[in-house]
Amino acid sequence: MKDASYWISLAHLPKWGQQKTNNLIIQFYHENKLTIEDFFHLREEDWKKDYGLSDNQVFDLQKAKADLPNNAFLAEALLNQGYEIIPITSSEYSKTLKSNLKAAHSPVVLYIKGNKKILEEDSVAIVGSRDAADVSLRFTDNIAKNASRDFKVIVSGFAKGVDKQALDSAIKYNGQSIIVLPQGIMTFESGFKNYYKQIIDGNVLVLSTFFPKAPWRVELAMARNPIIYGLATEIYVAESSDKGGTWSGVVDGLRKGRKIFVRNPDINEKNANLLLIRRGAVSVDFDGCVLPQNYGANIESPMLVVNDTAGSDLIDKKIIDLLRIRPLNAKELLVELSLNWSGQKLSKYLKTLDFISVTKVKNSTTYSIKDDSTPKQLTFFS
Repeated sequence: MKDASYWISLAHLPKWGQQKTNNLIIQFYHENKLTIEDFFHLREEDWKKDYGLSDNQVFDLQKAKADLPNNAFLAEALLNQGYEIIPITSSEYSKTLKSNLKAAHSPVVLYIKGNKKILEEDSVAIVGSRDAADVSLRFTDNIAKNASRDFKVIVSGFAKGVDKQALDSAIKYNGQSIIVLPQGIMTFESGFKNYYKQIIDGNVLVLSTFFPKAPWRVELAMARNPIIYGLATEIYVAESSDKGGTWSGVVDGLRKGRKIFVRNPDINEKNANLLLIRRGAVSVDFDGCVLPQNYGANIESPMLVVNDTAGSDLIDKKIIDLLRIRPLNAKELLVELSLNWSGQKLSKYLKTLDFISVTKVKNSTTYSIKDDSTPKQLTFFS
């Protein structure tokens, strides 16, 4: 792949974000019909005039251009070791990922090793807590078994608990899997040794969206979660707490209109599965079959006992109902909610909610519900 070094340089521009980079690619590739190599060899004046880039953005591109020789050596090492680089403009790029994440969040390149045809198949992500209960792990095994029987690919984040169980079960039932890494693909040496046979047999694909030599980091693990959801045509939640990666991933997915299936918990389970169902997730039984609407709606989950515990679904619902009427400040909200909290505690909590908009005017801060409408997407890659 002769232009691999250009894609590596463009994909990891500091602080650009996916949307800014993808919009630039749409302009030079989709609209102006330029290759990435052609784009990099344009003059600075053309970058500014034809693409509306600022001085800082041009500086970033010039630095990326200066990194091309180093990235050429990196690309050569990747290709020689059996890795592949799939840019977003390639027909081999996952259509499921592109469809789910759009231009705003689709990674510019995919670094892979294994059977890339797996990216074309229907896929199932089974997600959940690292310290999941036995019933959740058995649910994960059951869903993976059914999916493998139906020739659907299991998408796994390779974390302890539900993720690892999903991968192990797919292998046990002779299914196919995608391992989505929270690190650069060249730092997964032990994993490649452990799954060598499955990779050679074409049943496991390893995928990363991060710089190839990036070590594991917490922020990369969090950034990997949307990729797991994005690669899946179906999403099942075995178990979630009321915070952390699974919770935030599901809440974000529901806000974006994804249909997400959540295991209906037993009455004494201490997890947030019922909270997610009440937020709009679809309740399913042990076999993944959809339960009747409002099934278990009258069951009081242990996590729904609300005094003044932050993270409660009941508090969130009351906040939404109040702020849909009119914007309020923290003091007004405290009165309406009848909460035994300080104003500082409520303000801090409100800032953690992704559906809250904060408006500051002089010494006054008010809170309202964000507009759920999304901006019109630019024409994306065909």
